[in-house]
Amino acid sequence: MRSLAVVRLLLRMSILNELQYRVNFFLSVFQSLLALGTGLATVALVFGQVDRLDGWSHPELLLVMGVFTLIGGIVQAVIQPNMTMLMEDIRNGTFDFVLTKPVGAQLFASARSVQIWQATDILAGLVVIIVAIGQLGRRLSIGSILAFVAMLVVGTVIIYCFWMLLTITAFWVVQVEQIVELFEGFFQAGRWPISIYPGWLRIGLTFVVPIGFAVTVPAQALTGRSSGGTWVLAVGLAVVLSVATRWYFRRGLRRYSGASS
Repeated sequence: MRSLAVVRLLLRMSILNELQYRVNFFLSVFQSLLALGTGLATVALVFGQVDRLDGWSHPELLLVMGVFTLIGGIVQAVIQPNMTMLMEDIRNGTFDFVLTKPVGAQLFASARSVQIWQATDILAGLVVIIVAIGQLGRRLSIGSILAFVAMLVVGTVIIYCFWMLLTITAFWVVQVEQIVELFEGFFQAGRWPISIYPGWLRIGLTFVVPIGFAVTVPAQALTGRSSGGTWVLAVGLAVVLSVATRWYFRRGLRRYSGASS
């Protein structure tokens, strides 16, 4: 309870600080609309030539894009700013500030900053998802909706853990920005269903850089394209990554403490 109270306070302070720069809201809205418009135009061009893309209909592809935009908004609003701050703290030797706080270091480092205006992508993603559902032309069951929400949460956890694992590498390697930028490039591949890619890349986007579990699987859960086995695999991957992240973070802390003493 104490940790949650501290996190709520941190988030509140971060949001209040962001609200002072309201011009950022209009910039974020413009960027979101531009990115979304570009994506929708690309999809329209593709379906101007074909009726289906590897079995995916136009509404189903819109659903994937909506999930990608929503999770991308979460990344930009919460995950990316905190990971950037963590990298800088480790590199500059200011991580001691995090260690002195009355809350777990990993929790504090993961939730101390929120760029609230980046949440416009979350809203844009939700709108696209709702429109796509309306265009699917079939009634969705409660089970598929619950599976979709659950897979969204699981996908977000997977992205957070993977990004945190890359960031923690800064305890050993000072310059890790290139690795993170490489991951960001792979993340962009998630705007399309992973089934359209070649086999070797499909495997990479599923197990090496698990974008498929984060974006495509939630969309598949809503359209009935995935099975319970896929969901179990996604949950299992999220659990494994969570445990690995916690273990790796503790190792990094020991190295940081040893280097500081």
